[in-house]
Amino acid sequence: MSLAFDENGRPFIILREQQQKKRLKGIEAYKSNIIAARTIANTLRTSLGPKGMDKMLVSADGDVSVTNDGATIVEKMEIQHPTAKLLVELSQSQDNEIGDGTTGIVVLAGQLLDQALLLLDKGIHPLKISDGFDKACDIAIKYLDTISEEINITEADNQALVQAAMTALGSKVVSKFKNQLAKIAVEAVLDVADLQRRDVNLELIKIQTKTGGKIEDTKLIQGILIDKDISHPQMPKVIENARLCILTCAFEPPKPKTKHNINIASAEDYKKLYKQEQQYFVDMVKMVKDSGANIALCQWGFDDEANHLLLQNNLPAVRWVSGTDVELIAMATGARIVPRFQELSADKLGEAKCIRELQFGTSNERMLVIEGCKLSKAVTILIRGGSSMIIDEAKRSIHDAICVVRNLIKNNRIVYGGGSAELAVSLHVSSEADKISTVEQYAVRAFADALEGIPTCLADNSGLNPISAVAEAKSRQVQEKNPYLGIDCLDVGTIDMKKQKVYETLASKRQQIQLATQVVKMILKIDDVIAPDDYS
Repeated sequence: MSLAFDENGRPFIILREQQQKKRLKGIEAYKSNIIAARTIANTLRTSLGPKGMDKMLVSADGDVSVTNDGATIVEKMEIQHPTAKLLVELSQSQDNEIGDGTTGIVVLAGQLLDQALLLLDKGIHPLKISDGFDKACDIAIKYLDTISEEINITEADNQALVQAAMTALGSKVVSKFKNQLAKIAVEAVLDVADLQRRDVNLELIKIQTKTGGKIEDTKLIQGILIDKDISHPQMPKVIENARLCILTCAFEPPKPKTKHNINIASAEDYKKLYKQEQQYFVDMVKMVKDSGANIALCQWGFDDEANHLLLQNNLPAVRWVSGTDVELIAMATGARIVPRFQELSADKLGEAKCIRELQFGTSNERMLVIEGCKLSKAVTILIRGGSSMIIDEAKRSIHDAICVVRNLIKNNRIVYGGGSAELAVSLHVSSEADKISTVEQYAVRAFADALEGIPTCLADNSGLNPISAVAEAKSRQVQEKNPYLGIDCLDVGTIDMKKQKVYETLASKRQQIQLATQVVKMILKIDDVIAPDDYS
């Protein structure tokens, strides 16, 4: 298999340790890769839509996650198969770029691979299938643009944005509170959005979680919330018109970088050393006070002696502030991060209207909120819930809703959900396939059938008869020339998604179709796999 001969007839090995390698070629390699990737898609299939099921994932160290977020499921499945990993990357790229639609994109890729397998069995060359899928993708994207609508995101108290966020939250564990959470997500995004430039800096939206309370206790705080408290219980808990300094240097005497010994021969020597150490603390506190700061935020800790000295000098302080919080506070308040006490000056201080301490429940847990920041309006969403599992899922859900609102502000074109867009595009691609005279016609028609898999899956997950539900929607779309008819997953009584106000961003749907097609094309081009013997 991997043996070759030189011009003198001597054999030499091309593949080292070939007896320990497994090699798949041709149709065998295509089928192995397609089946591996399809398995991942079939796992996510039941999680699609508002009635989709959740998955429980238990890690090696016993951490339990319950979620129906596609990107989270595939990430935590710890997939080993190299081709199946392509679908993991596919879902994550959708999550990074759009933030929503991570389950749908994997299910669509799985449907395309199903159709590709049928075409391979017919004897059609994989490159012809790839070319056909490419043509069909172009047709689909162009038609999506024609059936999309532009919405006014500011009219009726931003109701369009709230509705889009509710659609994103409808399939999540927190769907019971989708109205409240959608309003929080919209308000948070609009607080930090630049509507003239159509830009949203998501770094200014911090999501903080705290176990305890109910999901409906989740609230939006106009400021930055950090999971820290004032370092001394006797320091003031509310600081009005705060001028804060951010320190990344420790509140402690400097340590020599080389090994050293100090010989203390008498009590006087010890007192002298103690006095010198005290002087370091006094100088540090004086530098902070001289700069005009009335609160110090330190990335590192400081001992009780420094804490007591800060109290004596009436200088409230916060210790062990995380690096990400330090950067966010600096951005919002206009403070400069100071690495040495000697560099402290009035122009490096940040400003905020108020810094106060919040207390939660009966457990005496405290958090610090910084309100009225000088430079930018940073906000924090505080998520409450009965367990860490619920809070983690709520955090993922709110992140998806925030991303949908951000996408609508950037591009306010939408397509209607419930599988209506996929059905309309499928019917159009199928009719266009008849105009293609080459063998790619089969692949284009197969692409249309794959798109039909999304509404079929939605109907199946909602407990409807998938064949009759899809057939009814298709026939009525053709008869009424209405591309907004889909699957009535929530049993509202109408299959018109425009009346149900179920829609998602055009950017998300375009990205799903384009990325799924690219990954399927990549898988179809692999015709030879050389791997360890346990590859299957």
